[in-house]
Amino acid sequence: MALPAGARVRVVKDPDWDGPWRREFLGVVGDLAAPELVRHYQARPDELMYWVRFDEPEFDHTDDGPYRKAQIWGRYLQLVAERDGSGR
Repeated sequence: MALPAGARVRVVKDPDWDGPWRREFLGVVGDLAAPELVRHYQARPDELMYWVRFDEPEFDHTDDGPYRKAQIWGRYLQLVAERDGSGR
């Protein structure tokens, strides 16, 4: 199921490597474009990527940045309950 624009999310690190971001952080699924199918050999079947606007500028695992928004693969997004600003 696709995440709707405006959904509050936590961007998480991959459990198998130190990325794709330097740390975990909060953001909002943007309305810049509709979710797109990830076309990459490591993508999961039917995996979507979303434009996410970050609460604060963030750096990726290679220290590039700071970024204010990016396209994020669905596996790195966790929906955050509105009442729980911590994302936990």
